[in-house]
Order: sequence, then structure tokens, then C-alpha cells
Amino acid sequence: MPQQTIAIIPARMESSRFPGKPLATICGIPMILHVWKRVSLSKSLTDVYVATCNQEIIDVIEAAGGKAIMTANTHERCTDRTQEAVEKIGGADIVVNIQGDEPFVTPEMIDLAVNAILADESLSCTNLMSRITDLETLQDPNEVKVVFDTKMDALYMSREPIPSLKKGGAFDSAWKQVCVIPFRWDFLKHFSLLEPTPLEIRESVDMMRAIEHGYKVRMVPCEATGISVDTEEDRLEAERLMAEDALFHRLFR
Repeated sequence: MPQQTIAIIPARMESSRFPGKPLATICGIPMILHVWKRVSLSKSLTDVYVATCNQEIIDVIEAAGGKAIMTANTHERCTDRTQEAVEKIGGADIVVNIQGDEPFVTPEMIDLAVNAILADESLSCTNLMSRITDLETLQDPNEVKVVFDTKMDALYMSREPIPSLKKGGAFDSAWKQVCVIPFRWDFLKHFSLLEPTPLEIRESVDMMRAIEHGYKVRMVPCEATGISVDTEEDRLEAERLMAEDALFHRLFR
């Protein structure tokens, strides 16, 4: 039977690193609208929702014709906010968690991640990743780095440079997490009931909860371009890149 696959885009105004960033503009458009518009183009999805605890975000999405769900303001992890939103919707087969600060996400990226989980019934979740090719990104604490085993399952995620820079080439095995993460809904429900783990808290990385509890997170390589926006400097760089982005001109020009 066809799978019901929905995307949830968690967003909140209270980011410690960049307060108000979902509504920060990139080329005159609120960032959350960039993400929602791009995600909505994916042919793998049956519906798209923004999950937030801020009425101003809901107002922007609904004014643009989108769907938004009010969630609690107590969530410390975006994955937990995603699960609450799915419960309010009434469930789905596959739930794709897509961060609201990824304004360069493409429908092809979503299709790639979803196809990977649909192709292997043993997988509970998948997570996109892309290569790191410069030292600045490798050392940036806003970028989550990942190492994985021979089956492409994540071993560890950190905001520190991993693997070690002391031996070997700096970029021969350097990858970063891209926050497009499909879950089977039964696993997402289970995930939300798991106790937060020490390394999840220390690294401030949701998926460490799954890894520490012994569950597989299958990493899926992608040719991601652009940047996630975590600071005002990132927003300015995003504006520069967005001005030359073909999908942006297709959607907003």
C-alpha cells in the first residue's frame, strides 16, 4: 500500500544562537517560508506542516497557504516537537523531520532520504549527510559532524571536529549532518519516550539519543549545497548564495 509520508518542519523564535531566526529574512523572504516552499515541492511527501510554539510563525505560514501546528514551548529537542505535531495530526507511516534553518533544502534531497528508508524495511530512520571540504566548516560548532561504520550507520555525532585532525588527511573522511531525517512513525513515538542521554545533552544533538540507546541511524550521502543558518553571519552568507539560487528564482521571482 502507498505510504503516507509527511514532513514536519520544527521552528521556534527562541534560538539561543540567533533569536527570531525563523522570521529573519533572506532576500526579503522569511527563512521559514524558504524552507516550507522548497519542502512542499517534494514528490515523496503527502503533506507538509510547520510545528512551532510561536503564533507569529503560524501566522506567516498560514498567510502563505501552508499548514502549521501549535506545540508546547517546553521542548528542548526538535525531534520531540516533531512527535507532538504528528500526534496532533493523527499519525503517518513516515515522518520527515526537516530543520527550519535549512533554507537551501531541495526536493531532491528529501526524495533521496525517503527513498532510502522505503527501500529497506529494517531501517527505523535515515539521515542525510554531506562532505566537509574546508577547515572552517570542520571546526564550526554550529555544524554537526558525523562518523559512521562500514554499513553507513552512524557511530557518533559531535560539534567538535571528528575524526581526529592529528593523523591522516583532514577531509578524507569528514562529513556533516544535514537535517533531513525520515523516521518510521512507530520508531519516532518510541524515540520520544526514551530518556535523554548524556552525550545527546553534551553534544546538543538529537540523534545521539538513538545512537546511545543502541538504535541504528543510517547515513545517506547527498550533494548538499548552501548552508544552514545559525548566526547573523550565516544569514548574510545565505543572502549572497540565495541571489544565485535557481530554485529561489523559480519560487519567488
